[in-house]
Amino acid sequence: MTKTAEEETRRPKRKVTEVAVWLLMAMLILGLGGFGVTSFSGGVTEVGRVGSAVISADAYARTFQNQVRTVSEQFGQQLSTQDALAFGLDRQVLQDLAASAAMDNEATSVGLSVGDAVVATKLISMDAFKGVSGSFDREVYTFQLDRLNQSSAEFENGLRGDVTRDLLRGMIASGITAPDMMTGKLYDWIGERRGVSLLRLTEADLIQPLPAPTDDELNAYHTANIALFTKPEAKRITYVSLLPDAIAKDQPVDETLLREVYDDRIDEFVSPERRVVERLVYPDQAAADAARSKLDGGAAFEELVADRGLTLDAIDLGDVAKDDLGAAGDAVFALAEGGVAGPVATDLGPALFRVPVIIAAEETTFDAARDALALELQFEAAQKVIADSVETVDDLLASGASLEDLVTDAGLTLATLDFVPGVQGDAAVEGYAAFLDAATAVAEGDFSEAIVLEDGGVVALRLDEIVPAAPIPFDEARDAVTEAWRKDALQKALVARAAEIKTAVEGGAAFGSFGIIDAAPKLARNGVIEGTPDGLVADVFAMDEAGVKVIEAAGFVGVLRVDSIQAATTTGEEAEAERAYLASELARAISTDVFAAYTAALTLEAGITIDQSAINAIHASLP
Repeated sequence: MTKTAEEETRRPKRKVTEVAVWLLMAMLILGLGGFGVTSFSGGVTEVGRVGSAVISADAYARTFQNQVRTVSEQFGQQLSTQDALAFGLDRQVLQDLAASAAMDNEATSVGLSVGDAVVATKLISMDAFKGVSGSFDREVYTFQLDRLNQSSAEFENGLRGDVTRDLLRGMIASGITAPDMMTGKLYDWIGERRGVSLLRLTEADLIQPLPAPTDDELNAYHTANIALFTKPEAKRITYVSLLPDAIAKDQPVDETLLREVYDDRIDEFVSPERRVVERLVYPDQAAADAARSKLDGGAAFEELVADRGLTLDAIDLGDVAKDDLGAAGDAVFALAEGGVAGPVATDLGPALFRVPVIIAAEETTFDAARDALALELQFEAAQKVIADSVETVDDLLASGASLEDLVTDAGLTLATLDFVPGVQGDAAVEGYAAFLDAATAVAEGDFSEAIVLEDGGVVALRLDEIVPAAPIPFDEARDAVTEAWRKDALQKALVARAAEIKTAVEGGAAFGSFGIIDAAPKLARNGVIEGTPDGLVADVFAMDEAGVKVIEAAGFVGVLRVDSIQAATTTGEEAEAERAYLASELARAISTDVFAAYTAALTLEAGITIDQSAINAIHASLP
């Protein structure tokens, strides 16, 4: 029995291994680390040179900060300078600037540059310097340079260098094409498809059910896998807390205030009737009347829509209130569900309106909303009570009061827990990030202080001791041991059953006779069979046609068969377009490699000097 597996096929990621450039980049890094490195004096104005070309301190600082900003946006949080250094962003920036300096040095050597006219043309075309009229604006230009802390001369010299480097890059990397043999081999590899059948095994596929484990087997499993049944090292923490949830129910409720809140937020509790509306507009009254006559004569509304060359999606107004429809509101809201009103005059012309769905008005009465509103007000009152007590808690702790004293003196609740960083516990306070951060950081002898939690609660804690890791006795861990033993035994039994099925299929047995088969008739190298382990597709493309293999991974056992191997399609417009695209991507990658190798060679030939003390000074000045 066969069913088709969902197979996701994406455009292959075309990337050529860039071996040569990595080799030369390694040489560059070695050069940065030790080739001709000297220290400059006379102030932090430059961080290095390649030949006679300067890597300015301003350029390094600006580029480094831009890179930190970019990576911070990717991570979703601001990186510090130390974080950036740990990620190696400084080396990346320095390599990029060294490559640019190497090109500047070479351009100077061969006398390559661009004139003022080229720079001016480039400058006035830049969107960043255009005003409201859409053309170059001198005031905008000056304002933007002030933000960048650059003079016009500095910016224009930099722009001249950019254009010159682009010319040099074009001279070196343009005109490169990918060898036909390389393109063909890669296209054949990417375009190959395979037909695959997969049998997923579950406990129901076992011939004999799993036997219940004996005590001896469980004891042996516990001993052999003691690491699975060991409590990790923990911090034994005593804490006191006052949480809004704990005291909210005790806060008084003012019925008059509840009614005022309900009235102020009446839109949340009373929703007028709304309708899903479709509007079909006509160019004139005669056309609209003719459409209405056709509708009344038995034509479907969908026919009228098609006659106008439209689709239902194009005329859908969504769900609207009566007031949203203006003059058409009364007619539309008088319809039954499915009815059509009109023609009705609108700003766009006479129109027919249909109501596919009526959304009834909804009202939550005060009595129905009261309890929820009361809880909100009580919670807010509890937050205020706790906020007023935070200073008292801090003062008591500062005066030498113990956590135990705060139970009597400030009404806090005392408790103890064994805290394992990174492991979510059952205590309510372990649901707060502020508590987790404090518990992770607390050390022996630390002074207890009030910590305000995310919802306004307050907590204070101390570290009592470090509880060493220790095995959990078998009697205490019995349920966990039984579960782990059963999971392990099932996996082994399924693997054994899969091996039996593999042997039977290789001997000629019908694959489908063993269960429901997932079929992927045209699996690509970057395809996915849903719910299978990583590496399965790689296994498929490593197998021969008619090959059968047992697939085993955590929580998964299956039998895989390759039904067919289909060579890449070599004819037709799609194949030609795919080959052309692949050839262009290969050429681009080769050009990138060639250019990177070229700049690395220029750097080594010209000699590079780096002022590490200047770089360190820049890092020290940044947050």
